[in-house]
Amino acid sequence: MIDRERLSSVTDNVLFDEEMSKHTTFRIGGKADAFVNVENALEIEKVIHFCTDTDTPYMIMGNGSNMLVSDKGIRGVVIHIGSGMSKCRIEGDEVYAEAGILMSALAKKILEANLTGFEFAAGIPGTLGGGIYMNAGAYGGELKDIIESVTFICPDGLIKTETVDNLDLGYRHSMFMQGGYTILSCKMKLKKGNYDEIKSLMADFNARRSEKQPLSQPSAGSTFKRPEGYFAGKLIQDAGLMGCSIGGAMVSDKHAGFVVNKGGATANDVLDLIEHIQKTVKEKFGVDLEPEVRLIGEQ
Repeated sequence: MIDRERLSSVTDNVLFDEEMSKHTTFRIGGKADAFVNVENALEIEKVIHFCTDTDTPYMIMGNGSNMLVSDKGIRGVVIHIGSGMSKCRIEGDEVYAEAGILMSALAKKILEANLTGFEFAAGIPGTLGGGIYMNAGAYGGELKDIIESVTFICPDGLIKTETVDNLDLGYRHSMFMQGGYTILSCKMKLKKGNYDEIKSLMADFNARRSEKQPLSQPSAGSTFKRPEGYFAGKLIQDAGLMGCSIGGAMVSDKHAGFVVNKGGATANDVLDLIEHIQKTVKEKFGVDLEPEVRLIGEQ
């Protein structure tokens, strides 16, 4: 059990028994014991210190765009890095941004500074910190291509800055996935460009995303990682699974790579559908599909 009185003395920004369905793009998830909207690195450190001192489990989240929270919710403290940590500073061709800024908002600031290199990320529905955590990418670009360094809190509580070469960034992977790290900010190196050309490329990518992806329905983005030599969506489509439903969860009839919440879906609905997709694709094509969506919470 959380010492609610003590946690409330640490931060004014805590909500108890908070429905996680309000904080994930899937619109799915049970209650978190405590949900803290942090505003700065010092507050993060205080909350983490409370958790370690009281043996309370905790997790870090951003926009909730790549996660499926279990129906039983999350035991412990959820530390939400969002709008309270969304500052951005641009000096020449260098961008300094906090982890809580939405990548769509950051793209607008970068566009206004006539900088190119971030266009691919303009439509990714998440925070910068969440993007770094999984080395987000699209349309041939990845964050590792433009990041110079990242500042983060280590598992031992120290704040450290490391260059991109030391972050083990790969396809949908980073060292931060090992656990215990909290991303605070990063420095990016871009190039000067033409405002109209940058704006046009961002618009093109966003139009393609809107045309091909089920953006009008709740989802967690691409459900599966890209298997080597294949495209997950194509395999699922060729397996005849577009529109397949279990409960409120459905394989999108617009893009088979997405499982969507068509209304009232539970986490178990999604998990059962994922298992059915994996089994069917394996039987038909001999390919193992690995989920890209992270399952969070009490099972």
